[in-house]
Amino acid sequence: MKRFVKIAGDFFSLLFKPIYLNGGFFFFMYVLGVACGWIEAPAGYEKKMYPNTYIELFVDLYIICFLLALLPQRIRRWVRAVLYVLFYGMAFIDVFCYVKFGSLFSPSMLLLVGETTGREAGEFLGEYISLDLLSTPLVWVLVILLLHLIKSFSYKRLRSFFSRFRLNFRLSACCGVLVLGLLVYGGIVTAHNKAATWRLLSFERIGDVEHELTQSRTCARLYTPVHRLVFSLRSNQLIARQVVKLVEAKEQVTVDSCSFRTPNIVLIIGESYNRHHAGLYGYEKETTPLQSERARTDGLIPFSDVVAPWNLTSYVFKLMFSLYAVGDEGEWCDYPMFPTVFRKAGYRVTFLTNQFLPKAKEAIYDFSGGFFLNNPELSKSMFDLRNDSLHTYDEGLLSDYEQMRNSGKLAENNLIIFHLMGQHMAYKARYPRNRRVFKDYHYEHRTDLKHKDVRILSHYDNATLYNDSIVDQIIRRFEGEQAVVIYVPDHGEECYDGKLNKMGRLHQATIDARLAREEFEIPFWVWCSQRFRVAHPDVYERLQSVRNLPLMTDALPHLLLGLAGIKTPAYQERLDILSPAYDTKRPRIMKMQKDYNQLQAKRNAKNDKTVR
Repeated sequence: MKRFVKIAGDFFSLLFKPIYLNGGFFFFMYVLGVACGWIEAPAGYEKKMYPNTYIELFVDLYIICFLLALLPQRIRRWVRAVLYVLFYGMAFIDVFCYVKFGSLFSPSMLLLVGETTGREAGEFLGEYISLDLLSTPLVWVLVILLLHLIKSFSYKRLRSFFSRFRLNFRLSACCGVLVLGLLVYGGIVTAHNKAATWRLLSFERIGDVEHELTQSRTCARLYTPVHRLVFSLRSNQLIARQVVKLVEAKEQVTVDSCSFRTPNIVLIIGESYNRHHAGLYGYEKETTPLQSERARTDGLIPFSDVVAPWNLTSYVFKLMFSLYAVGDEGEWCDYPMFPTVFRKAGYRVTFLTNQFLPKAKEAIYDFSGGFFLNNPELSKSMFDLRNDSLHTYDEGLLSDYEQMRNSGKLAENNLIIFHLMGQHMAYKARYPRNRRVFKDYHYEHRTDLKHKDVRILSHYDNATLYNDSIVDQIIRRFEGEQAVVIYVPDHGEECYDGKLNKMGRLHQATIDARLAREEFEIPFWVWCSQRFRVAHPDVYERLQSVRNLPLMTDALPHLLLGLAGIKTPAYQERLDILSPAYDTKRPRIMKMQKDYNQLQAKRNAKNDKTVR
């Protein structure tokens, strides 16, 4: 029995030894990790601290201490020193980002750091690093570091003091039992997050990473600054791979000829637009009075059967800008971007965005969707002109355009892309307060909704009405030109329609007819100026004749090439809805899993039975 007790005691003492050998490291890194969790809780998942922070941090630090204990003492000291620099450095950077930008460390920030020159870095430090930081939560990281330094410089005195309280066999074994219990419990409750983190970091495409992050119930919780650093490094590595492919693709662009059939092509890209909230498409509220009037009297042609390939902005942007279409060989980044082809053909290309500009406080979705637009080399190959600032409201882009036009920067043949914030959440921030038309009482018939839901619904409809005024103002600027204006949003949006009465997007949901209706069916229209209609009546008539044909927006670049009269090997007639060779039977695959055509056929068959 004594022998068994001795063996058990030795085993439990051995379990405690990694912490005993690295006591200072374990204690201060644990305090540092918990402090970061407390400080940054408002910026975290669901605006609160990760509930398993305490136990998962214990498990992670124990694993590190175990690995350190395997090293010789002389090497262990140097490895610990490197880890101190890493952990304290990332804690300082992460909390600094939260204090100054309201965001935790992200792939966007790492990318910005990589593109910052020495002069820019100096200016940044001069502007943001000041004594005022001592009045922010960042001071707690400095306090922990200061106490750690005091402990380190007083090491000999502390060791002499604590030597009076030697760790005896019994106490060491008891600590080992406690460690074993915490490890077993921690292993059970954190296994899911460990597996999810490994899965997140093992993806080979940035798009897969982004899609994983939309799975709120199963996605990894990157609960420490170091986790976020590793994730950012991995994300930038994946981005770099696609940038290399895109650079290779742009070098292979060739243009055989260009007729400049449409001297001015204007593409307006909206955001989060539920087609069934547009008066133009039969919505009960007059959310699009200006578009509806132009459809009656002024050459605006609404298309009735258009869907987006994804319900994520970044995925849609990649497919909308690339000459790749769903079903083609390879990946989207193996194909050139359509603005590059337009520039090669002789068009002046202008990009005015109210969303995709490099910024510190940027979600992974914006980072993933905008990296190829903001990469210096790729941006230079696609655009002649760009705006350099974001605006509270989309009308700011109108001023950007006016400045460019008045300065004589536009040319005879132009491709101009407006990228709006549109109806992006939060809806109430998408329009000025004095432009609010729809009030809560306009929705008294929606007794199925709570008051806060009615308020959100009214904000969405007001944002849609404001968007109507913006696109009309864009059209006005081209009424005297030979011009074609195309409007298309990236995807739809749930906004209290149907049985679920939800808002936003249900990324984790299986695509059914209801989800396709709310999140993938989108408004799409083409407006032709009077001068263009006179010069090209055949094109205008063709647009009217194809308005009810099925279309998916990954084919948009080929429509644009056809309108411009650009002949290039990258152009596919079967994807150009203006071409007689357009493939009306082409499957419209949403999220790479469901054919919208099949869902539409089932829905139509069900409706026919109901009518009978």
